[in-house]
Amino acid sequence: MTNKIVITGESGFVGKNLSKYLIDNSFETEFLSLRNLNWKVNTSANVLIHLAGKAHDVKRTLNASEYFKVNTDLTKELFDAFLDSEIQDFIYFSSVKAVADEVENILLESAPADPKTPYGQSKLKAEEYILSKEIPNTKRVFIIRPCMIHGPGNKGNLNLLFNVVKKGIPYPLASFHNERSFLGIDNLNFLIKEVIENKQVPSGIYNFSDDEVLSTNDVVRIISSVLNKKNKLIAVPKGLINSISKVGDLVKLPLNSETIQKLTENYRVSNKKIKAAIGIEKLPNTARQGLENTIKSFIEK
Repeated sequence: MTNKIVITGESGFVGKNLSKYLIDNSFETEFLSLRNLNWKVNTSANVLIHLAGKAHDVKRTLNASEYFKVNTDLTKELFDAFLDSEIQDFIYFSSVKAVADEVENILLESAPADPKTPYGQSKLKAEEYILSKEIPNTKRVFIIRPCMIHGPGNKGNLNLLFNVVKKGIPYPLASFHNERSFLGIDNLNFLIKEVIENKQVPSGIYNFSDDEVLSTNDVVRIISSVLNKKNKLIAVPKGLINSISKVGDLVKLPLNSETIQKLTENYRVSNKKIKAAIGIEKLPNTARQGLENTIKSFIEK
């Protein structure tokens, strides 16, 4: 049977990469633009993947209501349309930020949700709506919570670190050791394909992340290695860094408290539940391989 898949959010790098991967694996895909106020879901499809959403605003220029209008209200409308259709599977891309902005231990799907930002809160509201509905036995509903996704076309924090290393600027925070989960686009694509094809995977909430965690120091080393440059990790004492960050807060320097927190905090995400559901022990790519692929795509631009 042909798997016909409708995808929202085709303009994002996840949408572009995922649709190409699915087409390469003999799936039929089509895009649905929710910007068109008269949008209608193709009811002859088998799967509806909802990627469209208002992304996390690092510059904090967006009004909170924008997040709820797009991430919550549009998702509700789309989910209602799914329930009224013959489509079997609904895959909603939420975020680990719908649960926690900071993670002390390892984030599991069962963790109580306490998002602090409008982005995370709007994603959680959409999740709560989906979970409040009764799902027919003929349908499956997946809430996917990815951690930081990277891949070709990604312009996030990795790009900033890439430019620091490329320009030969020393990275001064080597005295901080942290552990972060990442999600390479190739692993994401693989997991979505497995969920679609394996009808034994039950509805539910699933974290998506690579198998291994990496420190920011590891990421700098990987970027340096791919660029064939000597890594310039400098372990400036933590006390001195914290003093500099306070000055940075006052005079608006790039090295401020918020930047340092982002670069040095822990954020570990468990992927055990999804791997158990599809019956695998390891994902196709290690976290290092995924990062190397992403960094190579930056060089090829």
